[in-house]
Amino acid sequence: MLESGFMAGKSRATFAKRQREIARQERARDKAAKMKERRDTRVKLDRKTEDDPDIAGIVPGPQPLPYDLPEDEQ
Repeated sequence: MLESGFMAGKSRATFAKRQREIARQERARDKAAKMKERRDTRVKLDRKTEDDPDIAGIVPGPQPLPYDLPEDEQ
């Protein structure tokens, strides 16, 4: 009781879906390749051996005042 036209329509939709899936996989592969290339060409920083220049020379604890207080305020 199924007509032959119905089956052809379903096959075409399946084919189109498969083509979309293949295109999606290709885009995902391209994206992964670009990410890997960026990861490989990025400058490697060895943070374990170098001190952070923003906090170099700072010692823990109270810091000296940047100016001298008058004798009566100490």
